[in-house]
Amino acid sequence: MEASPNLSARHSHSKAVSSSKDRHEALTRAISGQSFSNFPAIFQGFAAKGIPESEIKPRENVFTFDAWKALGRVVRRGEHGAKVVTFIDCKSKETDPDTGERKLIRRPWTTTVFHVSQTDPLKGGAQ
Repeated sequence: MEASPNLSARHSHSKAVSSSKDRHEALTRAISGQSFSNFPAIFQGFAAKGIPESEIKPRENVFTFDAWKALGRVVRRGEHGAKVVTFIDCKSKETDPDTGERKLIRRPWTTTVFHVSQTDPLKGGAQ
């Protein structure tokens, strides 16, 4: 069976975000994000998994897979998180007529976040 183009694109992205520097950047973006638009989806997703609302603290104990790795934790195999939409910067095909550089655009990107209760400490990692 052949993988769908979207699935393989996501898989390629997750493999690309594997270096320590990239994980640290993922953590920085997760902590310093300015939008609260994903909070309802986060609360709803984890409440449906039986996690009390009082224990759901986005940017404190809810992060992406790579952000958890940067924190010295790993998401347990088989865990399902909450889907959220974020925006990523991409270079468009259009070029700026003044500079000749490709224009930077923001496009939506779906990612998954996990609650701390779905993670374990990495062997030899922090926490």
